[in-house]
Amino acid sequence: MAAQEGLRVWEAIHAAGAEFEITPYGTETMHVLRAEKGYIIIGQDTDGSVTPFDLGMGGLVTKTKDCLGKRSLARSDTQRPNRKQLVGLLTDDPLVVLPEGAQITSSANVAVTPTLMEGHVTSSYMSPTIGRSVAMALVKGGLNRMTERIYLPLADGRPVKATIGRPVFIYPKSNGQKASEP
Repeated sequence: MAAQEGLRVWEAIHAAGAEFEITPYGTETMHVLRAEKGYIIIGQDTDGSVTPFDLGMGGLVTKTKDCLGKRSLARSDTQRPNRKQLVGLLTDDPLVVLPEGAQITSSANVAVTPTLMEGHVTSSYMSPTIGRSVAMALVKGGLNRMTERIYLPLADGRPVKATIGRPVFIYPKSNGQKASEP
């Protein structure tokens, strides 16, 4: 279409969808919506080392057929229990939006007592649907650490306390119902 027709087409599409209550949205909205539902972005919430099992999606991997990557999934490294796995994080202060890339530790005193980093934040947003911040992270052994309290030392030196939980913050088919537990 010609550029000068853009507004007319936009208005026609909006008018045609009015009965369905359509609304325009941008990419930031799309990112928040997908994070609330625990939908991953390959390359942001994963890297080349993450397997379907690390994402809690091992049930989707065939156990009876040959498939691409089957040999890799059988390697000892991909079987380690302390692999980084995708989890959700809820901060104690619901208004604190964690910086993406923030490191995770089990100690609040990393400035005093050096400690190993146990993972990092992959996605973090303020969720208008549930009225608080939500984050996804790759955490060592994360799928076996549900409800565990962890710390994220921020650049300003303050440790932020959070709880590990499922990376789905709104239940599927819930019409926006909030998750009742981390």
